[in-house]
Amino acid sequence: MRRLLPDPATEVDPYEEYGVSGPWLRVGMVASLDGSVTDEERWSDGLGGRADQRVFRTLRALADGIMVGAGTVRTGRLGPPRLPAALAARRDRPPAPLIVVSRSLDLDFGAPLFTEGDTILVTSDDARPPAHVRAVSAGEGDIDLPLAIHRLQGEHGFGHLLCEGGPALATSLLAEDLVDELCLTIAPTLIGTRHHTRMVGDLEHRRDLALDAVYADEDVLFLRYLTGRPRP
Repeated sequence: MRRLLPDPATEVDPYEEYGVSGPWLRVGMVASLDGSVTDEERWSDGLGGRADQRVFRTLRALADGIMVGAGTVRTGRLGPPRLPAALAARRDRPPAPLIVVSRSLDLDFGAPLFTEGDTILVTSDDARPPAHVRAVSAGEGDIDLPLAIHRLQGEHGFGHLLCEGGPALATSLLAEDLVDELCLTIAPTLIGTRHHTRMVGDLEHRRDLALDAVYADEDVLFLRYLTGRPRP
């Protein structure tokens, strides 16, 4: 991986480059050149190729918890997080658990994701998840995302959170001003409107971000934007 900004360098270590300290919530997403976060098969993992997968795994290795929306889980393509041996060796703790955000609980709780992995469910106070699923409740009637993040980072020790989407969850976190950093992979691909999936849904107002770093690897661009949100 090459660093283009700041201070260009021909060879950098993604694990060192993407490291952060203190409570942090980053959104990591991949998009085509024309802005779609899914390919023609409606999946995101086919967009960025090997270069994106290297950064994807690095972001997971650095995180304390990996947030995903219920829609992403319902695709059936997620399993308990596993890391390559080289990245696992650099952590001083087990792989980060998946944190599934769901109000409706319309999920297959018999799937390996919930029976074999250390998966955590974020839901509302009045929801009734199965007894075998570790749950964090926040909010009456609907999920109070600021309260959920406060409890995850403060009470449960998941200081560094990575949101992998989908777009609905990423949009909600941005709308609530909970995101510190957007890590955006730009794949050298055009998808077209027929297969287009927007990266972000409806926001009440425009959000301007600050470019913090740019990297390149195998024709793929990696952009890091800071939101500038006030720290708690």
